[in-house]
Amino acid sequence: MTDSQALSSGELEARIEQASAWTSDLTDAMSAVLVGQKSLTRSLILGLLSGGHILLEGVPGLAKSLAVAALAQGVKASFARLQFTPDLLPSDLVGTEIYSVKDGTFTVRKGPLFANFVLADEINRAPAKVQSALLEGMQEKQVSIGGETFKLPNPFLVLATQNPLEQEGTYPLPEAQLDRFALKVIMDYPSRDEELEILDRMARTSPPETIHGVVDTDAIMAARKLVDQITIAPPLANYIVSIVEATRAPAAHGLKELEPMIQFGGSPRATIWLALASRASAFMEGRAYARPDDVKAVALEVLRHRILPTYEAEAEGVTSDEIVRRVLERVPLDR
Repeated sequence: MTDSQALSSGELEARIEQASAWTSDLTDAMSAVLVGQKSLTRSLILGLLSGGHILLEGVPGLAKSLAVAALAQGVKASFARLQFTPDLLPSDLVGTEIYSVKDGTFTVRKGPLFANFVLADEINRAPAKVQSALLEGMQEKQVSIGGETFKLPNPFLVLATQNPLEQEGTYPLPEAQLDRFALKVIMDYPSRDEELEILDRMARTSPPETIHGVVDTDAIMAARKLVDQITIAPPLANYIVSIVEATRAPAAHGLKELEPMIQFGGSPRATIWLALASRASAFMEGRAYARPDDVKAVALEVLRHRILPTYEAEAEGVTSDEIVRRVLERVPLDR
């Protein structure tokens, strides 16, 4: 039995309350360069705590890249940014072998993927072979260079941005790759007051303010061990499974009207990430147990990219977000 398993509920909660203090510090630090975007900041920290990759979607100019850069500055860890373009090669991402004429040998030059945090900017502009190379790193936490396998650093987090598919030069990511993202965050335009503050902060020739690191990778890894100990009671576990089941077999959960609107629903990976993100949400609140509110708070970002609406649903303007909202409204906790 490990020390964390031996902790009583009260001891675990006390340790979580102490260990989660850096999440507030990181939130405050990021707010120094980000205007508004509280939900986005929370989602990025949830990804840190759960070890899940995050996909950010929004039109150009909404500070997607700035948000990821702010997160990297707030964490004392290695960071790499890669601009995805149609002419990108897999070797530009993972690295390649370099031949030395003098020695007659090959040496490995590692690519930008070998960092704790990787910003994959405009990920949906890159060709399929690059996506495949990234997918290996995201899933296996390792990459292959010249027939040799190399482990990626720990923690390892891909924070990808993409423009909406209507934008010129973009195309959909493969479903298998989408499923590897724990959360998909949709960014919208700021409010009028927020935009006035953006104008005041950013409409200057000098670069925006940078922030200092408030947490290191050791603290993040220690926090993840505590996240794993957070209790999900049997009724809540059943609730999580019922939510995901309702996206696959809506009629069985009293949502027959959704059946012709869903081409396929969430996989068991969706169930896993719904539980993990709920635990991370409880950790941020300093609790040793997850609640239904935690599940509802993360469900949209966990499920929206794992549900494929049918053509009929799209014709009626029903999106995956709307499907998730209807499921959350109708699936009871006591099923």
